[in-house]
Amino acid sequence: MPLNRRKFLKRSAVTGAGVALAGGAAAPAARAASGAGASGRPAKRWSLTVMGTTDLHGHVFNWDYFKDAEYADGAGNAQGLARISTLVNQVREEKGRCNTLLIDAGDTIQGTPLTYYYAKVDPITAKGGPVHPMAQAMNAIGYDAVALGNHEFNYGIETLRKFEQQCDFPLLGANALDARTQKPAFPPYFMKKFHVHGAPPVTVAVLGLTNPGIAIWDKAYVQGKLTFPGLEEQAAKWVPKLRSMGADVVVVSAHSGTSGKSSYGDQLPWVEDAAANVARQVPGIDAILVGHAHLEIPELRVVNEKTGRTVVLSEPLCYAERLSLFDIELVFAKGRWEVESVAASLRNSNSVADDPRITRLLTDEHKKVVAYVNQVVGRATETLTTVDARYKDAPIIDLITKVQEDVVKSALAGTEYAALPVIAQASPFSRTSEIPAGDVTIRDLSSLYVYDNTLVAKLMTGAQVRAYLEYSAEYFAQTAVGAAVDVEKLTNANNRPDYNYDYVSGLAYDIDIAQPAGSRIRNLTFDGAALDDAQQFVLAVNNYRANGGGAFPYVASAKELWSESTEIRTRIAEWVTAKGVLDPKDFASVDWRLTRDGTPVF
Repeated sequence: MPLNRRKFLKRSAVTGAGVALAGGAAAPAARAASGAGASGRPAKRWSLTVMGTTDLHGHVFNWDYFKDAEYADGAGNAQGLARISTLVNQVREEKGRCNTLLIDAGDTIQGTPLTYYYAKVDPITAKGGPVHPMAQAMNAIGYDAVALGNHEFNYGIETLRKFEQQCDFPLLGANALDARTQKPAFPPYFMKKFHVHGAPPVTVAVLGLTNPGIAIWDKAYVQGKLTFPGLEEQAAKWVPKLRSMGADVVVVSAHSGTSGKSSYGDQLPWVEDAAANVARQVPGIDAILVGHAHLEIPELRVVNEKTGRTVVLSEPLCYAERLSLFDIELVFAKGRWEVESVAASLRNSNSVADDPRITRLLTDEHKKVVAYVNQVVGRATETLTTVDARYKDAPIIDLITKVQEDVVKSALAGTEYAALPVIAQASPFSRTSEIPAGDVTIRDLSSLYVYDNTLVAKLMTGAQVRAYLEYSAEYFAQTAVGAAVDVEKLTNANNRPDYNYDYVSGLAYDIDIAQPAGSRIRNLTFDGAALDDAQQFVLAVNNYRANGGGAFPYVASAKELWSESTEIRTRIAEWVTAKGVLDPKDFASVDWRLTRDGTPVF
């Protein structure tokens, strides 16, 4: 399909990146309202509605690929771009299409088996390969601009660039810079003129900002190619430029939350959830579409510290469950358009049906993925579940560590590190994953390992492993001896999510939750003897953790012995396929337990 917007881009020799975008098609004439101005003459007024989604994570349909059924939750939510399309059609009908914009705040091409399939199984990067389902859906719905999310980089720059080519809208990233030139590697902004009857046109600018954590989380893909400075500094650079270029309205699409904090202990020199900071610190912004945090924020008003003006923020719930609306009222005064008011609200995708146009468009792709995830790869001798895996050593997590150990041992065979003991890290990602007794399918295993992480081997000492375990144990709330244990309050202490709590296999240890954080690891042994702090180990660890995700001590700076690009999820499926039978006796072990003064909690 022709992508006329490409004429606005200049390409970087290093990354093939677009380094400027200064365009946007003019919209049809919109009708302006009139009212009495200060001079007594009628004042021209015009209304704009900016619609926004975020953190779609590959959700096109209201379908749970892991359960092979319509998506359902206790809150009655519905998911998918097919529902969003219906909401967007309604808003365009209400407001007039020429009075609306549709944008997104990132994390688009990762998160479901649908997106994995078209990145890895039938990749869009193959010669003559398919058009990505998310590009097809978002093109059909008519998105105007989309900010880059951190998960856009999970499959590498080649996949992201191919997706970009397939989109009829720009992917924005003002703070995604070419590492060599320090110029934008993606279009920083999108501008569009709206023609108003009887008045000058209204120029709307959308500035896209992404998450600096990409430099750590996807280090293997971006190191030496892209850099990601802070949102605040790049907004301060670009917003005045947009105003000087004639922008009457400036909207920021930011893949960043509002809390003003870094993520769950990621002790890094930037603030991850910086959207509210941008509103406070950078003058000239009217509204911010917020993403990344997976929260529902109908409207948040933040006062800019320099101008005293209010900036309106909104974050729609992830997975296409909500659509944000920014209703912006403008008045033409003193020869220019001025924003008179901004109000934000949400619309719920559970209130509408799928748009049949989107359903028809992607039915074939959906069916292919359903068939793929329902392939039987083995047979389980008993049911395995993660229901209590966050506070008990569960065999289903041991499956992950066993696979990782085996892969790394095989990779290091014949090297100088082959004789070192291999231990492995894994997290209880899901509280609802289950591998049922009987046939085991790809979707069963995919629900166990929901992220597209890959495997890395790191060289660690016993002392470093001990510190690693102490840090992990901060996940548990301190609970005195004799106090009642409420499992709902026992975990996630210090805002630590489940994915930042690690099992470590190959060792035996107690976690004494009666003790303060930092003094909880007891009876730590290896091969039946007290752990030697000088002993060297090979830690099989996922790339997120290996690159510093979660700020676990020592692992990011540890010597890397080996890494690969095959997903851990795929390695699990290969292991089960090779075994044929999934029997806990082949992988389960009791490595750790929770105690209080030596007495087991469970």
